[in-house]
Amino acid sequence: MRSSGSTGNGARWTAIACAGLVLGMTGLAFASVPLYDLFCKATGFDGTPVRGVAPGLALADGTAKPLTVHFDTNVAKTLSWSFRPETRSVSATPGETKTVFFTVKNNGLKPATGIATFNVQPDLMGAYFVKVECFCFSEHTLQPGESMDFPLVFYVDPKLRRDPDIGGLDEMTLSYTYFASKNGAPAADTASVEAGERKNF
Repeated sequence: MRSSGSTGNGARWTAIACAGLVLGMTGLAFASVPLYDLFCKATGFDGTPVRGVAPGLALADGTAKPLTVHFDTNVAKTLSWSFRPETRSVSATPGETKTVFFTVKNNGLKPATGIATFNVQPDLMGAYFVKVECFCFSEHTLQPGESMDFPLVFYVDPKLRRDPDIGGLDEMTLSYTYFASKNGAPAADTASVEAGERKNF
């Protein structure tokens, strides 16, 4: 027969173990979002472009078939901004560094802060779209009527052409969406985004 002291100790250890499990799961829940974001940025998962440095001239493959990169711009309804690229598409040879400027303008009557998110379609191409310089995920505050130009510097990894699943594709689309910024993060409400919205300046 067990003593009451042994029973009490067992119950105490069970309670401590349960509390530790709850704390661990809570910590994991908070960490899962940034960890998922890091995973996507490192691997190109879910259409997330990879961050990298400008390639050397030796990386550009003049024999590789070029592809057309389209640019799609969107603005959440909660942000009174215009947003457009200088060109709707460019032809990019794998390994070739390209620069495209995007213009945003505050059409509202008061200062506003926005932050842009993006992805690449088809999803699998995200692993081969390498951003050298990008304005995404950085807060920008514009005064009423103010406009700014932001550069995107990128290249398509030549390894794309050796991918058995998507190596033969000729097009990809980089899609940006500007949201109002809240505490340094997009105040995202997907229902408030007007897909493909392109307001006139």
